[in-house]
Amino acid sequence: MKRTAIQLHQNDNVAIAVELIPVGQEALPGLIALEDIPQGHKIALHDILKDSPIVRYGVDIGYAMHNISRGRCVKETSLRLPVPPKLEDMHWGINTSAALPTATRSTFKGFVNPWGGPAGTRNLLGISTTVQCVTGVLNIAVQRIRQELLPRYPYVDGIVALNHAYGCGVAINAPDADIPIRTLRNLVRHPNFGGEVMALGLGCEKLTLEMMLEKEDNIQENVLMLQEIKGFQAMISAIMEMAERKLKKLNQRRRQTLPLSDLLIGMQCGGSDAFSGVTANPAAGYAADMLVQAGGTVLFSEATEVRDGAHLIAERCADEICFQKLVSEMRWYDDYLTRGGADRSANPTPGNKKGGLSNIVEKAMGSIAKSGTAPIVEVLSPGEKPTKKGMIYANTSASDFVCGTSQLASGITLQVFMTGRGTPYGLAAAPVIKICSRNELKEQWGDLIDINAGLIATGEMTITEVGTLLFNEILDVASGLKKPAAEEYSIYNDLCLFNPAPIT
Repeated sequence: MKRTAIQLHQNDNVAIAVELIPVGQEALPGLIALEDIPQGHKIALHDILKDSPIVRYGVDIGYAMHNISRGRCVKETSLRLPVPPKLEDMHWGINTSAALPTATRSTFKGFVNPWGGPAGTRNLLGISTTVQCVTGVLNIAVQRIRQELLPRYPYVDGIVALNHAYGCGVAINAPDADIPIRTLRNLVRHPNFGGEVMALGLGCEKLTLEMMLEKEDNIQENVLMLQEIKGFQAMISAIMEMAERKLKKLNQRRRQTLPLSDLLIGMQCGGSDAFSGVTANPAAGYAADMLVQAGGTVLFSEATEVRDGAHLIAERCADEICFQKLVSEMRWYDDYLTRGGADRSANPTPGNKKGGLSNIVEKAMGSIAKSGTAPIVEVLSPGEKPTKKGMIYANTSASDFVCGTSQLASGITLQVFMTGRGTPYGLAAAPVIKICSRNELKEQWGDLIDINAGLIATGEMTITEVGTLLFNEILDVASGLKKPAAEEYSIYNDLCLFNPAPIT
């Protein structure tokens, strides 16, 4: 029998429509829709009295603003947002013994990282910048490098210009300036850049080379300052000459069979809908559990979409250090929003709401599903590198572009991106696998979506089946056997640094 609505938890008093449920149609046995229920939106399973909890995922996602009859649509305007969990009331280490699914593979083919740490999944020349002022010149140089030089070096996968809107006109010594500076510093040595440092600066910017590079990086050999070069053509020539020296070295690298303990990937969702927490995110969580079981490391993020589930994440923290860092990061983000005159109700987006997500609590419950069930072994500040292996919460904003940039700085060499409404998002420095939450998006964007988790909602596949499919896709992409759609079409978003410090 065709599935019409999904009740996730036995205590839920709402279910979501698998597709449009017209008025008068049976949504579940004995439950008749009293009005049209749009796809992804909630139908009341029982009469819900004003001020009573509305329950989805087995948790209170809000309180009824008015009486809601059984069979009615529970709309965004029907819910009052609850207060977030109190950080001081959270408990750690009481949910760390989940049995993880056994990985079906234990190795992948990657590039050994000369700097140590996670292995590369791509062999790229990364060109870092100290300031936005050099972007125009660098972009022209990169075009020529790709056209004139790259074809000579078949074992190099591409060129990445690390352009950004930072470096000058900023309060470089403000307390929160450490976040963008750390992000840029870590991006210089991304695992996919093969041990080669190449940087371009102007010469008068506030972000100095000493702030961005390591002490052992030879500035004379690895950096060009445009104000020291006579004329535009000479700038282009100097960039191309340095790039060719780097390309010759990178072209000597080859993939090797490596354990999954050398793999570091990121999980992110964007353009989410009510199905994200039912199909795509749980499938991603299952794949993440398989990777962790085999020794791999997985980052998940998005502070605003974790905050209302922080108590659930805390229960999975493996030790008190991890727990206290989680509390600290959540508190910092609460204060950050307060300073900006905002709160978590600024999320979700209009598109999220159109897809059935009523508020940030409902969105958060679906969002954290991508973290699977493994213990949380470490919590990172934005752009910070991990020191442990396993499941890690990397604190970032919920913005797709800021999150992606921050996760790259933390060292991910591949990202899995779940979407319900659809976004052509991609990263230049690491491949991005796109997994959709519903069949309609796969039909709409068949050449942009890599894996369709919508089959879970219709009962044609299980979370285990799609999760295993994704696990294998991750290893095939990491090994260079496949290119996901965003990489195939070279769909790359600009870097977007998280900079909470003042701009002068």
